[in-house]
Amino acid sequence: MASSDTPSPRENLAPGVRRIEVVSWAMYDFANSGYTTVVITAVFNAYFVSVVAGNAPWATFAWTAALAVSYALIMLTAPVVGAYADVHGSKKRLLLFTTVGCVVFTAGLALVGRGELALGIAMVILSNFFFGSGENLIAAFLPEIARGEAMGRVSGWGWSLGYCGGLTALGLCLVYVTHAQAQGATADEFVPVTMLITAALFAIASLPTFIFLKERAQPVVGAADIMRSAFGRLADTLGHARRHADLWRFLVCVVFYQAGIQTVVALAAVYAQEVMKFTTRDTLILILVVNVTAAAGAFAFGHVQDRIGHVKTLVITLIGWLIAVVLAWMAESATMFWVVANLVGVCMGSSQSAGRALVGYLSPPAHTAEFFGLWGLTVKLSAILGPVTYGLVTWITLGNHRFAMLVTGAFFVIGMAILASLDVARGRRAALEDDSQRVGS
Repeated sequence: MASSDTPSPRENLAPGVRRIEVVSWAMYDFANSGYTTVVITAVFNAYFVSVVAGNAPWATFAWTAALAVSYALIMLTAPVVGAYADVHGSKKRLLLFTTVGCVVFTAGLALVGRGELALGIAMVILSNFFFGSGENLIAAFLPEIARGEAMGRVSGWGWSLGYCGGLTALGLCLVYVTHAQAQGATADEFVPVTMLITAALFAIASLPTFIFLKERAQPVVGAADIMRSAFGRLADTLGHARRHADLWRFLVCVVFYQAGIQTVVALAAVYAQEVMKFTTRDTLILILVVNVTAAAGAFAFGHVQDRIGHVKTLVITLIGWLIAVVLAWMAESATMFWVVANLVGVCMGSSQSAGRALVGYLSPPAHTAEFFGLWGLTVKLSAILGPVTYGLVTWITLGNHRFAMLVTGAFFVIGMAILASLDVARGRRAALEDDSQRVGS
């Protein structure tokens, strides 16, 4: 029997929401995590630097620049897509479109071979654009399915299942890579197949989301006024910025601490192979284990943040990130790097979950897609700032990845400094008052 201060799973959900919907929502995190884990973190990034770009001095910068272009495109479109989704009640339809796009262009990465730089850059830009756009849309369902006081727990369920999805994708790829290497295959031969495995898993695992998750938002204007209504709603959101000082302060904070996180995500395998001399198989095993710790971190801290508060939870995890970066800079042995990687896993799961929940908590309930679009914009800005900074540092220093990793730590320090000025209670009141004022106007 649950204790009086511990909500049952049913009590975590918004009125009218079925458990199958929450599971189906979380399954999208399971589905799309294979893309970030295999393509961005574990396999294709290192393959791009060492094989596609031939380990040229600018190779790491070329990888980060390709990601930066895709994130810039998302930044230009995310707020409008979010406003459009809210006005026309079309989050689910847009999510299907972005999912198909990511699956198709992830499979397209299988066509990229040695020296095919232009094709590789194009496929990375397109696949990551559709991935990031879908990430914003699925996040906007959170306030519809979870009670305000339980967003941390429900968000944690999604992130936890997401890391299980990354684990599944890595496990399938590891089995194939181990077999291929035993047969004498090279990276040119086995990496393209891992892209097909990743695309197929994304397509299959996302099906429950489109079958069971309901679109609860109702259109508020006629479909004939699509562009004007989308831009008008966006302008209205920006015009109300002064009422959401704490939300906007947090979004600035997100830019900096996520710059550090996005750097580690985009360059973990590159660092492991270039500095620690890991093989592709070593890297897959490492990140597979890290996904286990990340899933545990997301689940555990999802409950912790609802008890001690979002800000305290984030501060704890950002301190952990800073310690991990400094230890990675110092690491000389594989054992030390394994310790660092698992610390990163715990911090990654918890910080990502806490950040998403806090945005939902500080957003006006009837306009969540807009504000999650703005959240997506800040995350993508950070994904430009962090990795490109790392890439430039390695280019300028002729491949000094250790120094680039140390520079990354500064982003976490700045994020914590901004977070210290956040007043979550005041921000929540502003969000609820904004909704009541809009309804009454």
